[in-house]
Amino acid sequence: TQKPPTAISACLVGSEMCIRDSSLTAEIGLMRAGEQFSALEAMGVNPVVRILTPRFVGGVISVPILCALFSAVGVLGGWLIAVVMIGVDPGAFWGQMSSGVDFYEDVLNGITKSCIFGIAITQIALYMGNSAKPTPEGVSSATTSCVVISAFAILGLDFILTAFMFNN
Repeated sequence: TQKPPTAISACLVGSEMCIRDSSLTAEIGLMRAGEQFSALEAMGVNPVVRILTPRFVGGVISVPILCALFSAVGVLGGWLIAVVMIGVDPGAFWGQMSSGVDFYEDVLNGITKSCIFGIAITQIALYMGNSAKPTPEGVSSATTSCVVISAFAILGLDFILTAFMFNN
């Protein structure tokens, strides 16, 4: 079964990425509405290579980094509560932590899931922004749709990936 910190981390990454990707959708949609893509094409610059690709790569790289940061803060928070507030022996805490965390099942699967989340939600944001109607209402609608679709995509992907990764 999936461990609770992974589900919590997925929710935190999901909410953070939905906020980031809604701004990415709005930015791309406004660039399309302001005919900046057309201007780039008129200058002979491919807007997909110049604008969309760097944002896609950045999204794919940032999600695993955010997931690692959330996990580290969770472990340090657990140490703070257990050792400082409750009085658990620090050696016992780290001993239980190291024996309870499996590299393949926990760490590698978490990195894999976060990379897939990054690909999916960044792709959703870029697609929604690029296909938005070139009006303020169209950009607003695309931004709202991006948040909803990204949230459901994260939940669905988390369920599917967990079923494949932990099918002992």
